[in-house]
Amino acid sequence: MSLLVVDPGHLTLVQDAGRPGLGWQGVGDSGAFDRAAMRQLHALLGDPADAAVLEVLAGGLKLRAEADHRLAVTGGIGPVHVDGEHVEHGRAFVARAGQEVVVGPVGLGLRVYVGVAGGVDVEPVLGSRSADTMSGLGPPRVAAGDVIEVGTPAHPAEIEDVPALLTSGVTTVSAVPGPRDDWFTEEAVRAFFSAQWSVSARSDRIGVRLDGPSLERQVADELPSEPCVRGSVQVVSAGMPVVLGPDHPVTGGYPVIAVVLDDHVDRLAQVRPGEIVRFTRKPSP
Repeated sequence: MSLLVVDPGHLTLVQDAGRPGLGWQGVGDSGAFDRAAMRQLHALLGDPADAAVLEVLAGGLKLRAEADHRLAVTGGIGPVHVDGEHVEHGRAFVARAGQEVVVGPVGLGLRVYVGVAGGVDVEPVLGSRSADTMSGLGPPRVAAGDVIEVGTPAHPAEIEDVPALLTSGVTTVSAVPGPRDDWFTEEAVRAFFSAQWSVSARSDRIGVRLDGPSLERQVADELPSEPCVRGSVQVVSAGMPVVLGPDHPVTGGYPVIAVVLDDHVDRLAQVRPGEIVRFTRKPSP
């Protein structure tokens, strides 16, 4: 069973739960940026936690079913149609052989997740089907004319529908100060947690870049490369913060002023350029 890609949209990637635990080999986790949206797909379609899905940046994906398939769409919200008929976001639907599924432009959020019962079936690399945009590991970006193979559905769906996880307005995430917050002035640390940060158009899966007040350092030394995790907030030479995403490097030489809580990083998958992010302080454990 398969799906034909008629139009891949701006950027469509195959993603799953990623490659955790390989940082010591220089391999990043990668995986779906909005993991909560991916888990919703698994629940709607009855797929296991390691099933692969499509991550679509800003919508625009068009698929043609080569056989009957059960699909669902979560994450960023926009119109979804099967042969011109509207289908609901967050609810499984059936596309019959020959029908086209169109995921329209996203009106709320940024990344759409498209799942098919049985999962996207591509060859795993180091135990994962995820595309890592920084290292190049995993399958290439989806292109027009690609045939997406689909696995065999194995389980009944767990639920009928799921709620949208997105809200409009300012995105607020919690972060723990450190480990290098002492490299910054007290005023800079206060500014980090009080400022409204604007999402830069240069953001991607490697990092969400933010614009706002320059964060002044009180330690001017060069920092040796240190291990980095998803959600680390590096402050680059210009004083601007970058929140590391799923395709982040495993080490970095910029000081980390704070680390965003792991489940809050998913929220940053859906922020659009120009939108506002704020950080709330969570005490160190």
